[in-house]
Amino acid sequence: MLSSIFFVAGLSHLFNIEKTLQKIEQATFKGLAYLFGDPTLIIILSGIAMLLGGLSLMVGFKTKWAAIILTACLIPITLTVQVGQMNSLGPLFKNIAIFGGLLFFILNDFKITQKT
Repeated sequence: MLSSIFFVAGLSHLFNIEKTLQKIEQATFKGLAYLFGDPTLIIILSGIAMLLGGLSLMVGFKTKWAAIILTACLIPITLTVQVGQMNSLGPLFKNIAIFGGLLFFILNDFKITQKT
């Protein structure tokens, strides 16, 4: 279930690049986004990472690494877009809850096992 939000966000990043760029431009801390490079390229790369990480998490393949990669994507998004949006704290706390779910997978590395 945790992986589903990354599918939606990843697809959004890849198919709505302009809308995502607008969110960055309207963010209080948009300057942070530019520290990571060209925002368009970062949006595309993060979209791919979210799709692959979400899929890996869903099927139980390299869940620890998938959670680490997804956390690495989520931190700059949270700092850039959600922090500073005091009029709606819901998205910020949603991301904090997602961090908790990802932390579970980072600390508890699940492996696919075959039953014989």
